[in-house]
Amino acid sequence: MSRPVKRSLTLKGHRTSVSLEDEFWIAFKEIAAEKQLPINVLAAQIDADRDLDAGLASAIRLYVLHHYRSTN
Repeated sequence: MSRPVKRSLTLKGHRTSVSLEDEFWIAFKEIAAEKQLPINVLAAQIDADRDLDAGLASAIRLYVLHHYRSTN
């Protein structure tokens, strides 16, 4: 597994960054494409649904994990 890399996203018109491993970033982009959503839109949905105690990067990792667990 790779080390986390800072990635830029725009949520509700504001730039933010998340640190994600390449494997999670690639899977996140694949899920967004599968759902026919821009990655920033999917990130905004995850952000809106996440527990405020969890960081956005952690919420994205859990979203990716849940997505692949539920499709198998």
